[in-house]
Amino acid sequence: MWLTAAIFSAVFAGLTSILAKCGIKKTDSDVATALRTIVVLLFSWLMVLVSGSAPSITGIAAKSWLFLILSGAATGASWICYFKALSIGDVNKVVPIDKSSTILSVLLAILCFGETNHLAAKLFGTALLGVGIILMVERKQ
Repeated sequence: MWLTAAIFSAVFAGLTSILAKCGIKKTDSDVATALRTIVVLLFSWLMVLVSGSAPSITGIAAKSWLFLILSGAATGASWICYFKALSIGDVNKVVPIDKSSTILSVLLAILCFGETNHLAAKLFGTALLGVGIILMVERKQ
């Protein structure tokens, strides 16, 4: 199930970049981010209501609240920077740099959560991602 969700996440993230670039051509990037966030907020609460998981909110521990709030702040900062970059840069350069967050996530998962199964393969694959990103965004003289 996680693999299917991850694949759909990648598909929707890819569509997001193209749709966002079309939507911000004549719109301030911060306004575009705010509008997009409203849609995400409404869609998220719709999913909570449809799934019937709203009552579980009262059972969220204080530490979880803290990390969810910090995650939300990081997401907001990421979206503001991403939309600004999309508004002034090329999609085919902004997106690979944005997705280089994968490298940071893998390294932090190793350090913070001890996710070290097949460590050499993870580090090799992560290095390949880094090289690929550089090749995608580097300009030939």
